[in-house]
Amino acid sequence: MQILVTGSSGLIGSAAVRHWDRLGADVVGIDNNMRQTFFGPQGSTHWNLERLLQDTRRFKHHAIDICDREQVADLFQKHQFEIVIHCAAQPSHDKAKEIPYLDFDVNAGGTMNMLEATRRFAPEAVFCHMSTNKVYGDAPNEVPLQELDTRWEYARPEDWHGISEQCRIDQTTHSLFGASKTAADVIAQEYGRYFDMKVGVFRGGCLTGASHSGVELHGFLSYLVHVAVHDKPYTIFGYKGKQVRDQIESTDVIGAFEAFANNPRPGEVYNLGGGRENAASVLECIELIAQLSPYRVRYSLSDTNRVGDHICYISDLRKLQSHFPEWRLTMNLRDIIGTMIDMEASKKN
Repeated sequence: MQILVTGSSGLIGSAAVRHWDRLGADVVGIDNNMRQTFFGPQGSTHWNLERLLQDTRRFKHHAIDICDREQVADLFQKHQFEIVIHCAAQPSHDKAKEIPYLDFDVNAGGTMNMLEATRRFAPEAVFCHMSTNKVYGDAPNEVPLQELDTRWEYARPEDWHGISEQCRIDQTTHSLFGASKTAADVIAQEYGRYFDMKVGVFRGGCLTGASHSGVELHGFLSYLVHVAVHDKPYTIFGYKGKQVRDQIESTDVIGAFEAFANNPRPGEVYNLGGGRENAASVLECIELIAQLSPYRVRYSLSDTNRVGDHICYISDLRKLQSHFPEWRLTMNLRDIIGTMIDMEASKKN
């Protein structure tokens, strides 16, 4: 079996590489370390690539830009991919406004290149597209909320499970990142529905794990652990630090991809996050770090929130779980944070 993973040195991509390499597949990875271009040296994923090359058996890496149609098409013509895991992206809500052309070229254009190459050269392949909950823009903020001591919470019982796939994706403020990812999300659905390709769209909540190269503009939990371990200051933007996110560890994301690959549903969309079980506010995550380690987060509060940011976002996982009942979360939030602390502390020593 041949598997293609884009963004193969990143958080989700590297988890996919490790997973299918362990299963004995020939895994081809595309990653040109564009994350370093976006975020500087701290955002580089080269360290993770080196680990992958050491730890895997059948993984082959290519420093290809997904925006280069000819290179992408040439790679597809040289292989017979059965699964395509598309994770490569410009991932920052905030960075996009500084690089709008590059953001759109990577997120929308790069996704189009991958889909069209799959249609032309591997039409029977399963295609898993890593989308984002930012396709909903700030529409989730319209759900009635109540302010508690350490978090914002949904006010109505019917919203307990969180935001479903029925949430609208237009007439909201997305950020340019959210808009480019929405374009990619919709075109991926269209390739599934129009061409009857085995395309699944996964709208991620907060994706995290020990392999994340978190920076201030992207990778909230990873960066929060980083500043705690290295005693750096941290700024919380808006909402008194009570904004809620649901955290999902990268291996659980791959579990959802594998479930879809085993029983693909063309053009389907799934919310994919930590759900109610792994939901916590920024303040609550800071407290968990203090409970699980000797490290503390030195933070300050800014009254300015990020444009289009969610106040309370929990992924409603019921559609995913109903379609793939074998899938479940295996990592709870305490375990996720504990593993990340250990990894970050090892880098310090």
